[in-house]
Amino acid sequence: MATKIFIVDDHYMVVEGIRSLLQYENSIEWLGHAMNAASCMAFLQQKQYPDVILMDINLPDKSGIELCKEVKEKYPGIFVIGLSTFNQQSFIQKMMENGASGYMLKNATLDELVEAIDAVVKGKTFLSNETAATLRKPDDTAAPVITSREKEVLRLVADGMTNNEIAQHLFISPTTVETHRKSLLNKFAAKNTASLIRMATQMQFI
Repeated sequence: MATKIFIVDDHYMVVEGIRSLLQYENSIEWLGHAMNAASCMAFLQQKQYPDVILMDINLPDKSGIELCKEVKEKYPGIFVIGLSTFNQQSFIQKMMENGASGYMLKNATLDELVEAIDAVVKGKTFLSNETAATLRKPDDTAAPVITSREKEVLRLVADGMTNNEIAQHLFISPTTVETHRKSLLNKFAAKNTASLIRMATQMQFI
């Protein structure tokens, strides 16, 4: 029986790339995709249950780490594999703590992807070679998890824009911008904007 796969990623090219990689695998059935957390939950509420969700860490409305926890709480029978460009201990550990059965990078090969899917449906944990190596290293750069929107705000703050300018640029309210700014300060444990930008630069967020 084919393993049903669903992907959550806000980059259409990534979705199409993975779909094209898997389309000729007889052991895998493509169930669909969602571009954000809300769409993912809406899909699952229709009682269309995939066996495995390939889940991006950085989504526009909620981090994949939070979404993973929500999915596992409501649908414990679904296996989640974290999919990311971030090869950092904090991301990997938090994803696994929230119930993910695996974690791999977006540069994975087809063989690695199929191996990961096969492993998790058998109840095993799968970490790609690169992520496994990262977990073995001392954690000296614990990076916070931020959403796509927070990343956009962060970059514009770094460009020197005011809350009002950012609000106009992103078509959101200044109050929302301020909420994102406070969230960023909190997540980076930064005392002020200058400290936030310095830390974000060091962690390669900007």
